[in-house]
Amino acid sequence: MQAGSATTSTNIGRAPDGTLPRQMSSRGSAYFEAGEGDALVLIHGVGMRLEAWMPQIERFSQTHRVVAVDMPGHGGSDGLPEGSAVTDFVAWFGRLLDDLKLDRVSLAGHSMGAMISGGAAASFPDRIARVAYLNGVYRRDPQAKAAVLARAKAIRADGVDKEGPLARWFDDEPNNRRARELTRSWLEQVDPRGYAVAYAAFAGGDETYAGCWPSVTCPALFLTGSGDPNSTPAMARAMAAAAPKGWARIIEGHRHMVNLTAPEAVNATLEEWLMAEEKPA
Repeated sequence: MQAGSATTSTNIGRAPDGTLPRQMSSRGSAYFEAGEGDALVLIHGVGMRLEAWMPQIERFSQTHRVVAVDMPGHGGSDGLPEGSAVTDFVAWFGRLLDDLKLDRVSLAGHSMGAMISGGAAASFPDRIARVAYLNGVYRRDPQAKAAVLARAKAIRADGVDKEGPLARWFDDEPNNRRARELTRSWLEQVDPRGYAVAYAAFAGGDETYAGCWPSVTCPALFLTGSGDPNSTPAMARAMAAAAPKGWARIIEGHRHMVNLTAPEAVNATLEEWLMAEEKPA
């Protein structure tokens, strides 16, 4: 059991609009927690909010103390200063662990949340029991690097881009319509300044911790969708090959928001990861 209090019921308690009740850390980070047991911390990606983990919160709060957090400048969390780099987001997460008195956690991140999670595993490994890197980037090629930097520049000038991410993150499969509309609603709610600061860090951060995977000795899962054009299967496999206890899982027929569009497959893989002390055979 991790230090600190935990919600004693797995009743999620969503509001009618689907939002979750938040608590605030002493330094202005918003989070939701439910369940008891070993701590599982979830960090979402740019433009999202902690509700993006709802299928995982509902499943794993039955067996773990689940702590889903709003990234800085998102949801209810205070932002970081303009010009903050991914290292500043990793430092933010370390402070949050201190505030919540979490000594050692299993950590799963999606997209930029994955980038933060990888940085945490490299920077304070004694506190990370295992890491899951969902739909995360790794050593973008020059074309992809130029495209993401151009998007970051446009966001600074024009504000939150909604249609671009939706086009990249989802195909036209009718079964994905609900997840797509939820994602649109979160992009519409995000604070433009917080979005711009986070996206700039994300755009420039794919190399920051890329060389650290050989030294990350905890179990490390790298998961993405087969059709994700930016967080590609090749990236997931390359990171898995570099990490001593790394393995890759590719969810066929899905793109970037795979934890929403294929929750059963993602949850089954995360369950395997939560039990792992070594990478699966």
